[in-house]
Amino acid sequence: MSPSPYRPPQRNRQQWLLSALLFGMLVLMSLMFLTNPQRDNEQQFTDAKEVPLSEITQGYASGKFERILVRDNNVFAVQKDGAALRSYKEAADSISQLGWNDPRNTTVVEVENRETANLFFAILPDLLFFLLILTGVIWLFRGIARSQSTALSFGKSRARVADAKQVRTRFADVAGAEEAKEDLVEVVDFLKNPKKYTSIGAKIPRGVLLVGAPGTGKTLLARAVAGEAGVPFFSIAGSEFVEMFVGVGASRVRDLFTRAKRNAPCIIFIDEIDAVGRQRGGAGFGGGHDEREQTLNQILTEMDGFEQGTNVIVMAATNRPDVLDVALLRPGRFDRRIFIDKPDLAAREKILEVHGRNKKMAKNVKLVDVAKQTVGLTGADLENIMNEAAIFAAKRRRPAVTQKDMVDAVEKVTIGSEKKSRKLTQHEKDITAYHELGHAIVGHLCPDSDPLHKISIVSRGSALGVTWFLPQEDQYTTSRSKFLDEICGLLGGRAAEEIVFKQITTGASNDIERASQIARNMAMRFGMGDEDLGIVSYGERQGTVFLGADPTASRNYSEEVAKQIDSFVRKTINDQYGRAKEYLTTHRKKLDDLAKILLQQETMSVEEFVEVFEGKKPEPPKKEESEQAEAESIA
Repeated sequence: MSPSPYRPPQRNRQQWLLSALLFGMLVLMSLMFLTNPQRDNEQQFTDAKEVPLSEITQGYASGKFERILVRDNNVFAVQKDGAALRSYKEAADSISQLGWNDPRNTTVVEVENRETANLFFAILPDLLFFLLILTGVIWLFRGIARSQSTALSFGKSRARVADAKQVRTRFADVAGAEEAKEDLVEVVDFLKNPKKYTSIGAKIPRGVLLVGAPGTGKTLLARAVAGEAGVPFFSIAGSEFVEMFVGVGASRVRDLFTRAKRNAPCIIFIDEIDAVGRQRGGAGFGGGHDEREQTLNQILTEMDGFEQGTNVIVMAATNRPDVLDVALLRPGRFDRRIFIDKPDLAAREKILEVHGRNKKMAKNVKLVDVAKQTVGLTGADLENIMNEAAIFAAKRRRPAVTQKDMVDAVEKVTIGSEKKSRKLTQHEKDITAYHELGHAIVGHLCPDSDPLHKISIVSRGSALGVTWFLPQEDQYTTSRSKFLDEICGLLGGRAAEEIVFKQITTGASNDIERASQIARNMAMRFGMGDEDLGIVSYGERQGTVFLGADPTASRNYSEEVAKQIDSFVRKTINDQYGRAKEYLTTHRKKLDDLAKILLQQETMSVEEFVEVFEGKKPEPPKKEESEQAEAESIA
């Protein structure tokens, strides 16, 4: 279907016509002034010689003039040699009284009626002033009309409306959320076949709350429901209801539901509903904000008020369900809460396949390998990885996206872009190489640590180097031994610096912070401390309201318990640090051999690491062979 031609707003068209009219009048007046014949005559008689009227009468009688022009009381006479004379007559004197009407005289006598000829130019200043006043009045009334229109539309809903033909998203476009789609199939079936459920007394679910981390596909699922059901889709953000004027939010809610009921069956989607649906009456964080509370009260009334039987389903999305008002979550308002978790391995592979449909992919691309390297990423992250891979392929002038492009895209999204402009001294490179290999060796020797994936001393983001550990599969629980091995691996970099260089640097600051946080969580949250702490959770968890970050804990324990927690954290860190030093001291020669290779090629794969660690030095692949294999995979 061809797009409809652009039509300018009516207000802009009226302004253009008014401006064009004024400009045309000014041009017309200028042309009339420039082409005025009277102005030409006045220029002709500018240098005329002033003489008595009797001299002109005598010249007329003797036939010495070619023409005489009478203009009001002015008399101009042009001699046959071209010279001009000027005189004045009385107002009552006529041509016959002056004797200038002799039919035998060849002198041409002309009389101009200046009052008639100059009528337009006489009233021109008044006409121009009137037009200016009229234009000002028109603009004033139009401004008042616009103000009234703005005031009347201030309480109107700002929801975007998409009809059934515009919403083309289907469940097939949503990958990795199979359980969520199964829950939403019933909603779609109810919108399509409401009598199937109402005939046996079932009620339509008034609201569906989609809960999940940012980027998990909540909005995409809502659009898919509208696309599958083939009904209008009203979408609005929660922040668009609230204004600085009291009552506007409630008015917009009423207008939104009124429009939705007229287009029923339909779906209303409120994104980030926590912006308007926070708990009422609380102190701090705007809990007593009257405008927000009035808006929330209106939403509650519209969703479960006296009016029943409307075929309108409200869908909302949030990543902070803990701050929503309890009245909003009760049955009759949001009957269903659908949790959308981060995708697992199979779901990530399907998501990558969906986002790779419109991209040219080489035969050697294995999306399952990419899915294994992206544990914990959301659907939005995976879409970004596919796009970055396509950008890499285009920059490298490849006809299709290769596995190398996919790997580089994963590394760019997860650990940052390479900082090639960051120049390190040789001593800093040595420290970085040994630091990263300390992580790699200790993590490789810890039995419960995640498998090693890659080592690099190329700067990425704020890090001078990176050691990448990747789990083989998705994990939903963590053991105490895994926490200890993770702490040990984090401290391996600092231990390597101390063993090799007999000094320490600031490069391990982030490692120490992460290791300390793990140990503190073991003691305070997971009951994995020593016997003195027991199986007790310390600290009341309180989520940060606005940022949606990890919850913090307020103190609800004594000073003695705080000392025990600090003692456990310190002892755990010291024990694992000593363990890391023992591993590296035992394998010092292998550490030096690996450092030489890493300093030479800057990046080391897990296969190269294992071969060297087992005593066999690998040969780096030839550049020509790798490029030829890559070209064959594209072909």
